[in-house]
Amino acid sequence: MPPYFESIKSFEDVPITDKGVDTVTFLEAAEGLVKIFVLLGSTAFATVVSDLKGNIAKVRARYDAAPSKSGTLEELVINEPADDKKRTATQGLLWLTRGLSFTCKALQNAQKNKNEELSVAFTKGYEGSLKQFHTFVVKGVFSLAMKACPYRAAFYEKLAADPNGGPPSSQDKVSQDMDKWLAALHNIVTRLEGFYEAGGHAKGF
Repeated sequence: MPPYFESIKSFEDVPITDKGVDTVTFLEAAEGLVKIFVLLGSTAFATVVSDLKGNIAKVRARYDAAPSKSGTLEELVINEPADDKKRTATQGLLWLTRGLSFTCKALQNAQKNKNEELSVAFTKGYEGSLKQFHTFVVKGVFSLAMKACPYRAAFYEKLAADPNGGPPSSQDKVSQDMDKWLAALHNIVTRLEGFYEAGGHAKGF
């Protein structure tokens, strides 16, 4: 198995057309992102992992139920109300986008500030994304999770490591791969946030 960014579906590989963001490859890339929290190695992130997986499952269930209406994420959201008045997948995608935004901002901070520990980068990412949507209790859970982040050096070593014992990637390559992955993720998150805002699709959630 190759190092992390070579072992997952990259957001760079998610097709975006005039109809929107391809649903299937987006979900594959999102599943790869969840593994970031496994590498962080703390049970404090169990809530984050559970939320991400749960929302991915909601979107995938809708796609499986109505693939012809859900080829892109935008089509999925627009077409869902006719079959599901609760808009289960629309809500799931909304919260998934928020979770992706948190992860993106946290890792962008880590990339920009090489001397900061992950706990600082993830705290800044949380404050600029999910925090505004959370209750006092949930904010407390996330605050504990941020403090449980591993040391920066240990995390980046895990990103570079070959699980099969082969030679690790260089840190320069890890950084380059992460920057490309984050740029593509940021583009998709920004697009979805704009889509939800313009169409009023977040109302009621």
